[in-house]
Amino acid sequence: MRIVIQAIGIAALLMGLLWIGQGTGLVMWPSSSFMLAQGQWAVYGAILAAAGIAIFMLARKRRP
Repeated sequence: MRIVIQAIGIAALLMGLLWIGQGTGLVMWPSSSFMLAQGQWAVYGAILAAAGIAIFMLARKRRP
């Protein structure tokens, strides 16, 4: 179960980083995305990335 929670944390971190890239205009993929160069998505991405790190770290500390 711990591995699944860690995978969820990593997925949230990676998705958050993608949102940051799209929101800041560094990642212009896919070209039809509504998130491109929209600063609010960079903020949402930072929040999601931080949550992903927290989930990952909590799963690592948790002992059965």
